Amino acid sequence: MKVEVEKQDEQHLAKINLEIPADQANQEYNKAWKRLGQRLNIPGFRRGKAPRNIVEKTVGVDRIKQEAMDRLFPHLFADAISEHQLDIVAPPQIESLKFDLAEGIAVKATVELRPEAKLPELANIKVDVPEYKLPADAEEKELHAIVERLTTLEPVIDRASEKTDIVNIDFTGSVNGEAIKGGAAKNYRLDLTDNNFIEGFADQLVGHRIGEEFSINVTFPANYHDNTLAGKPAEFKVKINDISKKVVPELTDEVAKKVGPFETVEQMKEEVRNLLKQSEDQENTFRKQKAVVDFLLENAQVEIPEAMVSREAKLLMDEVQQRLKSQGLSWEKFLDSEGHDSTWENLRQEAQKRIKTSLVFGAIAKQEALQVNEDEFSSMVSQMAAMRGIDEKQVMRQLGNNFSAAQALSDQILSQKIVDFLVERAEFNYVPEESAEKPKATDASDKKEADPDVTAVAAAIEGEEFDVLDDED
Repeated sequence: MKVEVEKQDEQHLAKINLEIPADQANQEYNKAWKRLGQRLNIPGFRRGKAPRNIVEKTVGVDRIKQEAMDRLFPHLFADAISEHQLDIVAPPQIESLKFDLAEGIAVKATVELRPEAKLPELANIKVDVPEYKLPADAEEKELHAIVERLTTLEPVIDRASEKTDIVNIDFTGSVNGEAIKGGAAKNYRLDLTDNNFIEGFADQLVGHRIGEEFSINVTFPANYHDNTLAGKPAEFKVKINDISKKVVPELTDEVAKKVGPFETVEQMKEEVRNLLKQSEDQENTFRKQKAVVDFLLENAQVEIPEAMVSREAKLLMDEVQQRLKSQGLSWEKFLDSEGHDSTWENLRQEAQKRIKTSLVFGAIAKQEALQVNEDEFSSMVSQMAAMRGIDEKQVMRQLGNNFSAAQALSDQILSQKIVDFLVERAEFNYVPEESAEKPKATDASDKKEADPDVTAVAAAIEGEEFDVLDDED
C-alpha cells in the first residue's frame, strides 16, 4: 500500500492519498462477498454456499465493494494517521474513490488537524481579582434565617390582615372582562411578605378581614412572559378565607439545641461564623480560578477553523433541544422568542469558547506533562460513591460499561488539575469591588453553582444533604 500525506497547516487540514494494489483489493473484495453471502438467504442455496456470481447478482458489485471499504478503510486510515502523527479532530472525509479490481483502490481524503495553541508564559501570570467580602450584617441574616425555620403559624380571628401575615384566599382574574387563563384559584396560601405575585397584588390584601370579598387592580409587567397579558391592567376578585400570623421564637439556648449539636447560642453563632468564613474563602478561590483561566483564554493564540466551530455549535444546539424537550418545551417556540439569528450566534460564541478552552488546556497538559493517574481517578470514584451512597465497585462497573462517562470524568479531573496548577503558580492581586456577586461553585469544572446564601448556610448547620452530582443516565 502507498500512503502520501500532505499537510496544509494554514487551513489545519491534511490530505491523505491511499493506493492499494490490485491483489490486496481482490483479497478484500473476496472477503466481502463471502461475508455478505453468509448473511443472505438465496433461493436454491444453503446460507453461505452461494457462489460469487450469484452473490454479485443478488446484491450488486457496488454493495460488495462498499462492504470491503467499510471493513478496510478504518484500519488503513488509522495506520496512516498514526504513522504520520496526525492529531485529528474529526473522522476523515473522503473526496474521491476509485475501486477497480484490475487496477486496485485509490482514495483521496481530507482530515481536520487540531489547531496548536500558543500559550503565554505560564510562570509570569499576574492578574487582578475582585475580592469578595461578606456584608457586615451577614451573621445577623444567617441567625435570622435559622430562627425563621422554626417559625410557627397561629390563626388570626379578631383583626384585619397585616403585611407580615399569611392569608388563604380564593381569587379570579380578568382582563377587559375576559377571564385570565390560569388566573384563578381556591384556598391559595399566600405569604404577604415573600411572594412572586404581580407587584401590588399582595399589598392590596393588607387590611381585610376573614370572609371579606373585594376587588383589586394590578397591571401586568411589560416584560411578562405571556404576550397577551404583558402591560395590561387586570382586575382580581378576592375572598379572604383565613389569616395566620408568624410566631418567631427568640434565639435562646433551647432553640440552639433544636437547630443542631449545640448547647448554647454562642456555640451556634461560632459555627455560623465558621461557615460564613468558609463561603467567603471558597468564593475567593473560585474567583482566582476564573481569573487565571480568563487570562489564559484572552492571551493564548489559536486559530479555530470554521468547520470546528460549526460542528461544536450544532452539538450545543442538540443539547439545548434535548434539554427543552425534557422540560416539555418546544424548540420552535424557543427560537421564535429568542430569534433564530441571535440563537445561532450565541451557540457559535459558546462553541468557540469551549473549543478554545479545550485546546488551551490540552496544550498546557502536554507542555507540563499533566495527566490523570490511577490514584486520582480512584479517589474521584470514591467521592462519587460516597455522595451517592453506593459501593465503589458499582461505580467502577458503571464507568467500565460507559466509555464516554469514564472519559468525561477523567477530563474533569484533568481540567481541575490544570486549574490548580495555574493557581499555584500565578500571582494574584486582590482589588476591592463595590458590590460582591453571589458566590459560585469553587470547582471550576463544576457546572452547578454553590450559593452560600442564608438558607444554604442555615441548611448546612441543620445537617441537610444536597445532591451535587447528576444522576447517571
